[in-house]
Amino acid sequence: MNGMGLTAIDLGLRGATSGVFLLIILVTLQRRATNQYALLGMAMSAGGIFYAITSAPVFPKSSWWWTMPLMSSLPAIFWLWARVAFDDDFVLRRWHSALWLGIVAFGFTISLAWTRWPAFSKAGGKVLSSVAVVLALAAALQTIKTWRVDLVERRRRLRLAIFAINIMFIAFVAGASLAAHPVAVPGGSDSLPAAIGLFVAAMLAGIGVFGAPAAAAVNDATAAIPSGDTGRQTRVTDRAITDGILVDPLLLRRLDHLMKVERIYRQEGLTIGMLAARLDVPEYRLRQAINEGLGYRNFNAFLNRYRIDDAKVALADMAQREVPVLTIAMDAGFQSIGPFNRAFKAETGMTPSEFRREALTPQQASPEIGQPRREIG
Repeated sequence: MNGMGLTAIDLGLRGATSGVFLLIILVTLQRRATNQYALLGMAMSAGGIFYAITSAPVFPKSSWWWTMPLMSSLPAIFWLWARVAFDDDFVLRRWHSALWLGIVAFGFTISLAWTRWPAFSKAGGKVLSSVAVVLALAAALQTIKTWRVDLVERRRRLRLAIFAINIMFIAFVAGASLAAHPVAVPGGSDSLPAAIGLFVAAMLAGIGVFGAPAAAAVNDATAAIPSGDTGRQTRVTDRAITDGILVDPLLLRRLDHLMKVERIYRQEGLTIGMLAARLDVPEYRLRQAINEGLGYRNFNAFLNRYRIDDAKVALADMAQREVPVLTIAMDAGFQSIGPFNRAFKAETGMTPSEFRREALTPQQASPEIGQPRREIG
């Protein structure tokens, strides 16, 4: 096939990619989703459209001075998206926006300085490429850290596929930049492979947005239901079954007994694999039961609900008022004080010490039953 034919395929793939990403943005806006995952998903889609167009072989070279700095900032958006996608507890901070703006500003600096200080621009381009590699590795680490505790099977498969495509894509672009260019040069020899990677990523993202099963709404709606509320859990399970989700009620009862009676959540280093072995069921079935039957998306969140309830009882016990908070956290199953404090404050809105003080103050202020009053004078 001649060069014209390859260019036509390249442009066709980029057009299809832009169309899929644009449709994702429109559907997200139509659903009026305003959570951080939806916002970053739209930012990722907009970045995909921008890259597909500006890195095309026919895109004018005279525009590189403003397109390349923006292209260099896309890895930061991907890293933030990966954090949100794989960490249900992640919260966007102001410094995340500052990081993105800093990359854009630095990109414009080296782009505008190219004609007068090419050596500086070339060195700055390698710095930008190094930042892209670091962000890609950070996103990879996030996936490894949270892969085992993710309970949403569809998310485990689909997001990992999208993630792998994007990691290879970023590494490819960053590698080319480290070798020869301050940032990825649009329309280079890697144009067609880049177009293919973009198209595959767009299709996987489209499947994730448009191919969500009806049960996903149940999972999202029940994600915050406390595990200690048996009645509400039963209604969630019944609703899940009526919506076509098959969850074994016997498995849920056995799991409930193991958690509430045997308090297995106190076991150090408990994993979903260990819990599945204790219940003698495949790991995927246990993940399905906790996710689709109880509404949890993360195994640690499932365990922490029991552990925090356990700690709240101990902190409110007058007989344990001298027991250190760390001891109570360790007894409940937490391995260190940091994760316990974060999980406790996210659940109750106060620190463990504040909770204990508020819970024990009424008990300390009330007079003991049967104690006679002392008369003055």
